[in-house]
Amino acid sequence: MSSSLPLPIAAFAAGIVSFLSPCVLPLVPGYVSLISGASVEELQSKDRKLLNTVLLHSLMFILGFTLVFVVLGAAATSVGQLAKDYKKQLTWIAGIIIIIFGLHLTGLLKIKALYADKRLHSVQGGKSPIGAFLIGFAFAFGWTPCLGPIISAILFMAGSAETVTKGVLLLWVYSLGLAVPFLLTSLLIDRFLNFYGKFRRHLHTLEVGSGVVLMALGVLILMGRFTILSSYLGFLNRFTW
Repeated sequence: MSSSLPLPIAAFAAGIVSFLSPCVLPLVPGYVSLISGASVEELQSKDRKLLNTVLLHSLMFILGFTLVFVVLGAAATSVGQLAKDYKKQLTWIAGIIIIIFGLHLTGLLKIKALYADKRLHSVQGGKSPIGAFLIGFAFAFGWTPCLGPIISAILFMAGSAETVTKGVLLLWVYSLGLAVPFLLTSLLIDRFLNFYGKFRRHLHTLEVGSGVVLMALGVLILMGRFTILSSYLGFLNRFTW
């Protein structure tokens, strides 16, 4: 894979798309309430002590899901390096899987397993930063099936990275793309609710658009032309590896 491809930019954008997905966006107020131990109405009161608690617990929640995604990135890169002798076959498999995931997002092919709700409802938050961390940990594992179409593409990129460090950084940047809007939402819950009221009508369009992008990515991978993206994103080269 060409080093000129702005993988960190793509990973960060994928994180934002994950946040805006139907798997995450509608449930954000509930998660903020869960990790803070306060109701949405209390969160809108802008009590400074409560906001400090929300900030700390949100950071611990973010740390929880980031740890899981970073470990997945390290594993993907390690496997990719061990499987170099089968790189062509694995690339084909990855391309086909990504196209299937893209078809799922567009609604042309429904995969029931990707709608699975595997949240750990028994995990309690709000009482301590450790509780918020555990919820973040559960979030990463519980929503991986639903976020699978997007994460699969990022993990393919991590698997193609030259070193484990680069694979880890790629998933860290993905987590950052998911974390930034979550943190902003935690501190500005009233503005988020106003935004969501206007944006939710576009959720399906975003999902379909993401599916089309994934299918195009899968086709490029199958054709061995994944690096063609660099010619269209050359102006971002200064941000690359």
